[in-house]
Amino acid sequence: MNIPVHLALIMDGNGRWAERRGLPRSSGHAEGCRAAVRIIDAALSRGIKYLTLYCFSTENWKRPGGEVSCLMGLLSSRLKEAVPEARKKGIKILHLGSEERLPADVVTALREAEKETAEADAMTLQLAINYGGHDEIDRAVRKAVAAGEKTFGEETISRYLDNPSVPAPDFIARSAGEQRLSGFLLYQSSYAEIGFYDKLWPDWDESMIDEIIIDFSRRERKFGGLR
Repeated sequence: MNIPVHLALIMDGNGRWAERRGLPRSSGHAEGCRAAVRIIDAALSRGIKYLTLYCFSTENWKRPGGEVSCLMGLLSSRLKEAVPEARKKGIKILHLGSEERLPADVVTALREAEKETAEADAMTLQLAINYGGHDEIDRAVRKAVAAGEKTFGEETISRYLDNPSVPAPDFIARSAGEQRLSGFLLYQSSYAEIGFYDKLWPDWDESMIDEIIIDFSRRERKFGGLR
């Protein structure tokens, strides 16, 4: 079975999951966090080396203040709880996105998670928080200019992306039936295979990772060539 080296997931459907059950949206986000833990464990057990989760986009600030506060609180608390387990399992945590606008406790939690898991080598987990593809490219160009770069080819831009050591995604999957990337990994996704799945994110479990691996194994990747 062909397994993607880097799997990237757009986690969608927390709110709809809660609404269908007559629950507040915050309950959907809490359940979505539990689903994320299941998926991380499943990806690790199946030998996926890089996993990226789209947790909060630069556009998500447009949501109601109460929902944003709930999400930030969940991110901060779950990060702090996750670090000991991540170290035990060999999971390196990286932040993907801008620290700008993030609450201080979230920034602190992200930095601490990165520091405490820096030596882990079983799997790298990128958490895309306050992330947008356009924003990442804009920040990369600004960093390159500040560093004195004079030419801007693909290799130059790539060096200034948030986590240049992480390879481009092999497969990008989105839950809840929506069929768009929503600004996710725009620079890196040129030859990523893409899959859209109807199941709402809080209902995802290890069977979804197996389904993705099967789908990926059926794809013929040509990278612009004939075979």
